[in-house]
Amino acid sequence: MKLQYAIIASLLLCSTLAAKAQHHMPGMKDSTQHENMMQDSSMMDMPPMSHSYSLNLPMSRNGSGTAWLPDASPMYGIMIHSKKWMYMFHGNIAPRYTKQDLGNTGSRGDEAFGAPNWFMAMGQRKVGQKGLFHFSAMLSLDRVTEGGSGYPLLFQSGESWEGRPLVDHQHPHDLISELSVGYTYAFSKKSDLSIYVGYPGEPALGSVAFMHRPSALSNPDAPISHHWNDGTHITFGVATIGYRYDKFKIEASSFTGREPDENRYNFDKPRFDSYSGRLSFNPSQNWSFQVSQGWIKSPEALHAEEDITRTTASAIYSLPFGEEKSLNTTALWGLNKSKGADGENAALLEATLRLQRLALYTRYEWTQKSVEELDLDPVTYGDHALFPVNALTLGLNYDLFYIGKFRVAGGGQLTGYHADNRLDNLYGKNPISGQVFLRIYPSLMKMNM
Repeated sequence: MKLQYAIIASLLLCSTLAAKAQHHMPGMKDSTQHENMMQDSSMMDMPPMSHSYSLNLPMSRNGSGTAWLPDASPMYGIMIHSKKWMYMFHGNIAPRYTKQDLGNTGSRGDEAFGAPNWFMAMGQRKVGQKGLFHFSAMLSLDRVTEGGSGYPLLFQSGESWEGRPLVDHQHPHDLISELSVGYTYAFSKKSDLSIYVGYPGEPALGSVAFMHRPSALSNPDAPISHHWNDGTHITFGVATIGYRYDKFKIEASSFTGREPDENRYNFDKPRFDSYSGRLSFNPSQNWSFQVSQGWIKSPEALHAEEDITRTTASAIYSLPFGEEKSLNTTALWGLNKSKGADGENAALLEATLRLQRLALYTRYEWTQKSVEELDLDPVTYGDHALFPVNALTLGLNYDLFYIGKFRVAGGGQLTGYHADNRLDNLYGKNPISGQVFLRIYPSLMKMNM
């Protein structure tokens, strides 16, 4: 019943936001009118539709936290204007059934009905001629729809439930996933300085978080390399300073290393005991690159004595080639290294081909999971054993109908795994998972590049 109530509440929220958007923007009846209004916003005394942390960059470069996407990235959301403010709402909910071991070949695969979800609201306005103020709020009902242990996902690891490590499950996200504010001052069209503070928020570490990457929007599952790249996207206490010059941006963050606790409804203690740095580079409208490193204090509550050095690099590519036709890809690498260990690597390559109502997507991952990550017996497998895991996903979405400014798509996917043969007694040989789902999300926004 909790799942049904959560889905109904989400649908009501979508309908309410759509109604508000239509009330505030009565002239936006189709995409052509929308684009015309955006191209001549000065006629309506609207604020400029800029990036969240720069008056001189396009909104489409917005990623998660302060991370960059390519300028050519598609944006799905609802925009509302007042005389001085610009607001945007977006999100995603995927009611579904997933079974993680279709052949029942092992003992670790689980199955469940659920509805992974997130909802976000943002607002910004100019402060004087060169200043920009921005706020973001992000919510998730994962704790209601997925339960305390999250949703089944083979070989996933990270965080805990009831004092035990979460393995083969993706943890639920906190109800309050982001409350942040930012201020940017533009020295010139090529140069600006920004400050970002979140409780919770996202430090300058890793690529754009998976739920905000255009290459991953159609896939309801988190990557099994989530905690090698963007696992810090919900951090209770973060402060970031960034400086952009032309196509480059350099950032530094101080933040809380400990990952969110098992209570998904509270605000965890801010510690500011960790730090990170990131360099971003967008050479053209189609590409975005980043390299980053973070020194994370005691991320896992069950292994409080263990600190992690995380290093990441990523490349994101976006290519629009027609009316709601685009190709979006992401390649990334991450390394987690603790003191005295060799480190654990992860690599990901994902892509989505959008052909109007149809989205075809894929994700390939290679991840080195440790005995600790998979909650294995160190006596049997050895304290420092690493287990390479390969995962390949193929899936599709198709837009079925519209609810106001929102779309409802139907979809499905299959994921095949190939892991170290020492794990066959637990997972079976080459297990396959599958799921069918609906996906409710906002329509495409027409951006004037």
